[in-house]
Amino acid sequence: MRVLVTGAAGFIGSTLSHRLLARGDEVLGYDNLNDYYDTALKDARLALLTPKPGFSFVKGSLEDRATLEAAFDSFKPDRVVNLAAQAGVRYSLQNPRAYVDANLVGAFNVMEIARLLKPRHFLYASTSSVYGASPTVPFHESDRTDFPLTLYAATKKAGEAMAHSYAHLWSIPTTMFRFFTVYGPWGRPDMAPLKFVDAIENDRVIDIYNHGDMSRDFTYVADLVESVVRLIDCVPERGSSDDSVSPVAPFRIVNIGRGAPVKLLDFIETLERALGKKAKRNYLDMQPGDVPRTFASADLLERLTGYRPHTSLDEGVAALVEWYREYRRAHGDLAY
Repeated sequence: MRVLVTGAAGFIGSTLSHRLLARGDEVLGYDNLNDYYDTALKDARLALLTPKPGFSFVKGSLEDRATLEAAFDSFKPDRVVNLAAQAGVRYSLQNPRAYVDANLVGAFNVMEIARLLKPRHFLYASTSSVYGASPTVPFHESDRTDFPLTLYAATKKAGEAMAHSYAHLWSIPTTMFRFFTVYGPWGRPDMAPLKFVDAIENDRVIDIYNHGDMSRDFTYVADLVESVVRLIDCVPERGSSDDSVSPVAPFRIVNIGRGAPVKLLDFIETLERALGKKAKRNYLDMQPGDVPRTFASADLLERLTGYRPHTSLDEGVAALVEWYREYRRAHGDLAY
């Protein structure tokens, strides 16, 4: 296949691109390489992809309609995986405009171009944050998601609604992913897993919100990418089954999570064992926009693909720590 991956220099996008190339697909990566976090990390990810046969790259933002359209038009992808977005819950409190630009205007541009060029499958990354502080667990794709707690979650929920309307109006087969706390090698330094590893290794204090009374459905990146690759080949048809397919559009929503939430303090203890060091802890109240827990139902994912994320926390954390130490030896400390 010819797969266009936006956000290809990102954590998930780069890992997905490697996986697609390994199975023989052609990949066009698209990324603006912004400085939301350490650009050296993005450059290092991209440096591993660029020499690979079948990979090409265009630098540009989703908001840059002309560059984006030229990339689509020249590559003519069979499949589009839109991972580019302004991510991060807490940053949305500081710079809300970035979320409107990337997650609303940028998403609109991608959908408009998909409408014109009609890829065989359009896939779009959403987030578990759309569930808000839902009291019902595990979170199912059919649950109400009408009460986002942050602008980040609101823009992702809006993206889901926009994509559904495009799928209905223009018959674009569309799959939305709701990702649950992804971690692993080449991760994002603004997210707790890598941020904690870096702080503990360097004897810095880690901030623990809600005094540690939180849990997250930590999902290992290779498991998530395997799920995405299998879903690429699982094209929804209008009203095709009793799963999350829309009755009026070839549109489906799928959770991608391990379905096994871990208490935050247990996660920190797992990091301590892997690093061989104790964390210096600073307990704080809950931050605005945070939720006490996330918990995916992975039943639909397994029913569609025969697969569900399975990497244990001990395995995943060990791989993260090993990668982190190798990266520091090769590239130096992470910048924030």
